[in-house]
Amino acid sequence: MTPRSLPARQAAAAIARRCAIVIPMLDEGADIATLLAGLQAWRAAGCEIIVVDGGSRDASLALAKPLATAAFAARRGRSRQMNAGAAQAQNEILIFLHADTRLPPDALAHITTAIDDGACWGRFDVRIDGRLPGLAMVATLMNWRSRLTGIATGDQALFVSREVFERIGGFPEQPLMEDIALSRTLRALSWPTCLRQRVTTSGRRWEQRGLWRTIFAMWWLRLRYFCGARPADLARDYGYAPDEN
Repeated sequence: MTPRSLPARQAAAAIARRCAIVIPMLDEGADIATLLAGLQAWRAAGCEIIVVDGGSRDASLALAKPLATAAFAARRGRSRQMNAGAAQAQNEILIFLHADTRLPPDALAHITTAIDDGACWGRFDVRIDGRLPGLAMVATLMNWRSRLTGIATGDQALFVSREVFERIGGFPEQPLMEDIALSRTLRALSWPTCLRQRVTTSGRRWEQRGLWRTIFAMWWLRLRYFCGARPADLARDYGYAPDEN
């Protein structure tokens, strides 16, 4: 052990103990263990890893349980799942991470620095992993749009002070556009801190649906949402049947 290693590890642990990573998932058995394995050093240092399953038909929950601080089932719906996970968190900073997104190695240090500098919420820049030409352009436009509008998407690993999150009532329980709705509420309090460090998210939805078809569909859904369309109607048009029970 080098003379500096113990203080460095103590500092890293102090950072980790302030953070809770909330991961909503549905049928992520192929990838969830890999995601969680990459978070184990933070978990060992005190970061809470909270996984909330929305009724997976595969082994997602069983795979997650030994690798998480808490892993449990909740009613299907990303907003409901993230609210349920946040309610279990004890640490002061909430980080909402999609199951197909990976944080950079120094993510917690950048997040805690942003909070200490006065931010109450923020997000990362994103890169999209995939073989389709044009994904880098899509990521760049997403990052620019977010900076210009103050709106963060779930792919950008949104983080927020737990005190602020609880004060505003968490995510609105709607089946789609919950990230935009939360961003608009938080933006009324302060502009987000837009970290230039990049999370990496899967390009699978662009690869499955086609690049331009996906771009058009997402912009059309967003336009309809801003014009007052019901999130439940948008979700059905997107091919996602919300649990309304």
